[in-house]
Amino acid sequence: MSRFAEPMARLIEELKKLPGVGTKSAQRYAFHILRGSDEDAAALADAVHGLKASLRLCSVCNNITDIDPCAFCASPARNQRQVCVVEEPTSIGAIERTRYSGAYHVLHGTLSPLLGVGPEQLRTRSLVARAERGEIDEVILATSPTLEGEATANWLASALRSANVRITRIATGVPAGSDIEYADEVTMARALEGRRDV
Repeated sequence: MSRFAEPMARLIEELKKLPGVGTKSAQRYAFHILRGSDEDAAALADAVHGLKASLRLCSVCNNITDIDPCAFCASPARNQRQVCVVEEPTSIGAIERTRYSGAYHVLHGTLSPLLGVGPEQLRTRSLVARAERGEIDEVILATSPTLEGEATANWLASALRSANVRITRIATGVPAGSDIEYADEVTMARALEGRRDV
């Protein structure tokens, strides 16, 4: 039997489903909502409902958007012939901070045979079709340097080879501000492979 009234226990259980939210955090959030005004609680509930009701995937790049095509795909200021491929919509923010001015394509995952995720489960068809139609000059593979990210980048590079498109991969290596002494061998190997003239 819960030590909280049923509505409070239900909210705590729902909040615990959020990533990184444990029991204690869920309780803190629930009590914060309870102590807040009715207007604040209604605004939160409305925002969650609006999120689910209003957002969809862009028909061009698969980014999460409330307009179709999304702002990146509709912008005449962006180079639509250069496409940066990312695993998730959350990766776009990091790339945007670099002042990248091209377009995006969101896969919504990576290849993971152990989890049953193959090429069919990723959103790759429209990217390959755009490249084959000659709508893209360069595809930048910006998947994470993990085993799954590398496998996904290799598979995509292979799938795009028949199209007349430049395929590049983001560089990886020693992060700025870190000490080389503490870099692992894979990071150092990639840093040496990605070296450039100065």
